[in-house]
Amino acid sequence: MSNATTLNSGAGGELPAALVKRDDGIYFDVAATPVARLAAVGQIFLGGACFVGLHYAIFAKMVYNAGPDLPPALAERPLLRFADRIEPFHPARRQLYKNVKVIGGEAEYYFEQVYFDVPGLPPQPARLTFDEFVADMWAKGIRFGIDAPAVRDVIATGRVARITVARRLNAMPGRDAAIVEVSRDIHRSDAPREKSDGRLDLQTFQNRFPQVKPHVKLLRKVPSAPGVRGFEMSGAVIDPPAPKDLELASVAGEGTMIENFRDGEYLVSSVEGFLSVDPKTRRISIGPKIISREGVSARTTGNLQLTGEYEEFGAVQEQRRVEGGNITIHGDVYGSIESRGGDITLNSNLMGGSAVNADGAIRVRGVAAGAVLQTKKGEVALTRAENCIISGTRVVIGEASNCEIMADEVVIKVAEGCAIAARRIEIVHAGPRKQNEMLLYVLVPDTAGYDKRVADLLPRVAAAQREAVQYKEEMDAITSQAEVRNYLTLATRVRKREVVLTPEQEPLFHRMATAVGPALKSVGRISLALKAAQVQEEQARAEVAQVERKKRELIHKSQCSVQLLTGEVQLRPMTYVPDGVAPYDYAPKELKAKVRTSAAGLPTLFFGSVGPIYWAPPQDN
Repeated sequence: MSNATTLNSGAGGELPAALVKRDDGIYFDVAATPVARLAAVGQIFLGGACFVGLHYAIFAKMVYNAGPDLPPALAERPLLRFADRIEPFHPARRQLYKNVKVIGGEAEYYFEQVYFDVPGLPPQPARLTFDEFVADMWAKGIRFGIDAPAVRDVIATGRVARITVARRLNAMPGRDAAIVEVSRDIHRSDAPREKSDGRLDLQTFQNRFPQVKPHVKLLRKVPSAPGVRGFEMSGAVIDPPAPKDLELASVAGEGTMIENFRDGEYLVSSVEGFLSVDPKTRRISIGPKIISREGVSARTTGNLQLTGEYEEFGAVQEQRRVEGGNITIHGDVYGSIESRGGDITLNSNLMGGSAVNADGAIRVRGVAAGAVLQTKKGEVALTRAENCIISGTRVVIGEASNCEIMADEVVIKVAEGCAIAARRIEIVHAGPRKQNEMLLYVLVPDTAGYDKRVADLLPRVAAAQREAVQYKEEMDAITSQAEVRNYLTLATRVRKREVVLTPEQEPLFHRMATAVGPALKSVGRISLALKAAQVQEEQARAEVAQVERKKRELIHKSQCSVQLLTGEVQLRPMTYVPDGVAPYDYAPKELKAKVRTSAAGLPTLFFGSVGPIYWAPPQDN
């Protein structure tokens, strides 16, 4: 370097090669190795000198590569300044520094007032310096980990204190290679599922039957990472243990593959299906539709939340819930079945549980007793139902007793003690059962909305009609004038060739046309306005007719028929609001209350024990 000079270190000798002196301070040569830099500073300290104006953080970083990273602006420089200058550390000054006490990886030093011994004079007060302290500690074997802020503070304040002046830096272990999940719930887990609020759902396992799509990242290999070495206060290196490695191939089974992406190595699903983990080999495999034969209980599965088709040959125990789509249960169901779509098929009995479908049918081939069966869009088909709450687009039951039912359409062979509300009711046999009455409600639409629409349209019809009459009267007033009437009559006959004008008559005819021209233009303008008003009237009348037709169609969808009565049956109307949510879309308690307690104040369409019953809205005249 052009500015670089050499300096005698301590009592003599050249400045080591890893150090460079410039006019503005002492620099480390960044290109030198850490070993060379360590040897260089050791040569200075052990040669009886010290660094004045020492920047200890840069010093430790360059000698031991310990501590926070340097700012980019400094790290990129070829020379790095860390001290102002190098000065001799005289023995008389060195005597001011006491021994240090090392205990368990820490060094303690007692700071107090120090004195020079001057022959023939009393002891003279003296002050310590941080730069000399570092040099003295180096000579005493404390070469790493000095707490520079603490030492500078106690020296600057002159306090008497025993403080920890240096500490060992323990090695930080590295990270072993690991396999982490990148897809939610990819393995079967019987641990309680954690809710969004942090609480545990003790009724649900974390994941009993995992399901995945193709090309889904399941696992990612996290590569091993080396640890960070530490240092004894002597400067000796403390090496961290070597991290362990592993391979993704050890867990790759059928239906999976290993792929490399920019952010690492992944185990990816190659097919769509249900995921399973071999408890012995820990291999992950993906297969087709899952079929369970263990049943659904607190011991085997807990509650199930599935994203695909599910078939269970066992029973669903009480307080267990199965959520999914296209659910088939061959055993008895005592718990809850919830489907997001597709069919719910129960090939045995539904006892005290529930079957709820957002979009699809519910079919029970056995007996449903004390249960809730509801679909927002679909058919509910039952062989026999007792004490059930049922709703759906269409309900078909062989035998129903003591049930509460709401639907668009209800078809039942035998109904006893039920409360049924529907737009269309067809029952073969109906009657009470013990203390329960047989209540029928035919759902009739509230047509107030249609009537309001008609009421809003009629003024448009009347206004267009009045406008047309006004234009007609204006046009008649103009065409009734003698000149205009004569011209129009003659022009019509000429156009029809009933009259042939002579050469002498043609100029007269043209003068007549010129004279009545303004009036004819007014007639043309008024005629166009008249036609527009007539079109508006026709359109408004057509809208009125359309609303009336829809109203009639809606009203005539309400019907009720019972072929044979086995006791007293009551039939009453129950209004609902069309064009909104389905009239049967109620929670179970609301549905039951609506059909069991809504009779008060409603007119009676039929009450008796002699049938048949057939009710339909009156036909239009």
